[in-house]
Amino acid sequence: MSTVRVSVIIKGRVQGVYFRYETRQQALALGVKGWVKNRPDGAVEGVFEGDRECVKKLVEWCRQGPPGAEVTELQENWEELQSNRCDFSCFRIEY
Repeated sequence: MSTVRVSVIIKGRVQGVYFRYETRQQALALGVKGWVKNRPDGAVEGVFEGDRECVKKLVEWCRQGPPGAEVTELQENWEELQSNRCDFSCFRIEY
């Protein structure tokens, strides 16, 4: 199992449409750890850690998001975790 981390910034109509809540639900279902939060510029930002395939599935879900969202751009920055251990113990919504 390859453990990875990705930082994402999701732009478009992504606030006020339950994007953070639904991202957390998807992450919990996939066993992905990390966090997600709204940014002052209207984007959503997150850090996801876990099994490469599960993290990829979460990123792909974020390209569309929940009903009502309109994602216009998703920036991603991937890195391998050297220790193969996640830095996070859960997935949380940050405020």
